[in-house]
Amino acid sequence: MKHLYKTLLTAAITAYVCQVHAQKITKDTIRLDSVLIKESRSKNLPDVSGNYIFAGKKTNIIYADPGKANLAGNNARTLFAQVPGVNVWEMDGAGLQLNIGTRGTDMHRSIETNVRQNGYNTNSDVVGYPENHYNMPFQAIGEVQYVRGASSLQFGSQFGGMVNFKIKQPDTTKTFGFESEQTVGSNRFFNSYNAIGGKAGKVSYYAYFDARSGDGWRPDAAFNYRAYYASIKYQFNTKGSLSFQFSRSDYVQQIAGGLTDDMYNATARQSNRFRNFFKPAINIPALIFNYNFSNSTKLEVTSHVLFGERSSVQFIAPSNVADVVNPALGTYNPRQVDRDHYKSFTTEARLLHNYTFGSVSSTLTTGLRYANGSTHRQQKGVGTTATDFDLSLIKDYGINLDLNAINYAAFVENIFRITNKFSFTPGVRYEGIKTTIDGVVNNRSTNVNYKRDRSFPLFGAGLQYQVSNTTQLYGNFSQAYRPYIYAAVTPADQLTLVDPNMKDSRGYNADLGYRGKLGQAFTFDVNGFFVRYGNRAGTLTVQDAGGANHLYLTTIGNAQTKGVEAYTELSLIRGFNPQSGSDLRLFNTLAYTRGRYTSGSINNAGVNISLKGNKIEGTPDWTNRTGLTYLTGHITSTVLFSYVSKQFSDANNTTFNPTGATGIVPAYKLVDLAFNYSFLKNYHVNFNINNLTDQKYFTRRINMYPGPGILPGDGISFNVGLGVKL
Repeated sequence: MKHLYKTLLTAAITAYVCQVHAQKITKDTIRLDSVLIKESRSKNLPDVSGNYIFAGKKTNIIYADPGKANLAGNNARTLFAQVPGVNVWEMDGAGLQLNIGTRGTDMHRSIETNVRQNGYNTNSDVVGYPENHYNMPFQAIGEVQYVRGASSLQFGSQFGGMVNFKIKQPDTTKTFGFESEQTVGSNRFFNSYNAIGGKAGKVSYYAYFDARSGDGWRPDAAFNYRAYYASIKYQFNTKGSLSFQFSRSDYVQQIAGGLTDDMYNATARQSNRFRNFFKPAINIPALIFNYNFSNSTKLEVTSHVLFGERSSVQFIAPSNVADVVNPALGTYNPRQVDRDHYKSFTTEARLLHNYTFGSVSSTLTTGLRYANGSTHRQQKGVGTTATDFDLSLIKDYGINLDLNAINYAAFVENIFRITNKFSFTPGVRYEGIKTTIDGVVNNRSTNVNYKRDRSFPLFGAGLQYQVSNTTQLYGNFSQAYRPYIYAAVTPADQLTLVDPNMKDSRGYNADLGYRGKLGQAFTFDVNGFFVRYGNRAGTLTVQDAGGANHLYLTTIGNAQTKGVEAYTELSLIRGFNPQSGSDLRLFNTLAYTRGRYTSGSINNAGVNISLKGNKIEGTPDWTNRTGLTYLTGHITSTVLFSYVSKQFSDANNTTFNPTGATGIVPAYKLVDLAFNYSFLKNYHVNFNINNLTDQKYFTRRINMYPGPGILPGDGISFNVGLGVKL
């Protein structure tokens, strides 16, 4: 601990020395030894970006800047620090999965968020099983676009909004450029990020390779991660281009498993699982065609394939049952093997046209989407008694299903600029979904044959008024939906029934906000929101004519969330003295989210319990993150304080469970530090500390993979990286 604080002191002294050497001040930029300080960048997306319309919507832009977030560790809490209301579930400290939710949506692998990279989806099966197993290294990100509320019209299935990770672009002034950063840290953490890029004639390219490994903060939590990306763009004339991109991420992770409350209270840094492993591998090749017919009309067509798998081998038992040698067998118990294989194809075409309506210009965007996704699911295979990552079977899978979902959609959205200050943006989307499931469950004794077609329109509209040159009012209303996923219509055993009339979740989002900048000192975005989430899926208990109880998979009820999200930033130096060679920025992201069930029931130990008035699981009332960023031409450093209030882990609002799988997730407070120092034009060193005050906390309980039980958050940890960019 003393070593860490000595490092902090050294960083502070370095910051002061570099500030003293500031020189050659100009009006628009500050030059410090040939390093430039730029003005504060926009916090929200413009009205139109590419072929997308964002006018009247609640949006955020996140810049993946070293010194503001722990990029080498893929720490989502620090990356999304300036977006109000983002709840982050931390499965581990390695950043292997992205688990985010907002406004009452499920965080598990961002399952209710439309996750994209460079505009195309990375969710494993967008309609039927939209968990996001793919994850790029944060060091490769140029910016993150986050759209909430009215995002369903242009992007489709989700209540949690759309997140688009835009990978860095090459420096087109160079034929060949190279960047590399090597990072080491606590618990034998090592990360190696390496990238090349440039432009030769009509061809530009960018590619990276990232490798990350470590032992993890808890015992039995080792990991080995790899990520690859290559992009080649051919600008065949001044109007058009064709890009090919290929992405892959894969890792093998040892799963320490969940803890009971008693175990966690004794010590969070323990494990009673060492034979549990998880391995996803996702590949995404994509083609992107852009063509500008004129200055007013442009077309984008994106086609991509996603193929890969997720595999796990685990000793499945409650967290209070240790994985030890079975005396009756003389060996360990056999483990359970589960495997999914994904294969999908998606094409989206978007046309944007600017035209004059009356005396002012307006903008139209329209598009078509076709997606065909398949999942081959094999679960409950009886594995070996080995202790390593071994997917061999001694008995066949008890569940073997072929799952397919076809989705087609068309949308149109238009910005009508009524005046130079006021715009109205209505839109409509038409969705068609076809779901089929074939196979066997319950040790192959129960056949499953499920087919369902449905189609429906979604409507929405946004308003925006430019109050001044730098501030605007915005508001939107948009219908939203979430198709029921495969798990909601797949019986677990012979005593489980499925409602043949299962409904998709339907509802709407509404926002009303005010955002902008006052002078050079104060930036803000404050909005109120309301979300109605109807037809949430779940299980009830029903009794057949013979008196036997059955679990009934059906629509269990409705929920709603409402609240306030506020972002504020104050420039404490340059806001009052624009010629200063440094700046100190204080920001705060605050969200109050009141999520409640308004009707419905759910099964609990064979009894249907009313949900009315219960809090929505995984939804804290308060989320607040406060940061202080220090900037000079050479230094970026941020101290971040995070507070998340208590939340329940299940819809029944269970307060205690002996296995730890359900219960209250207590409030927690964390402090993180990021520091980056650039020197000799092409080099930099960074230093990150997570959980600086070594708080004992956890973000989620879980009753499935990778639990069941409490998943402790990491204690204090650090990493140090050295990088070069040529």
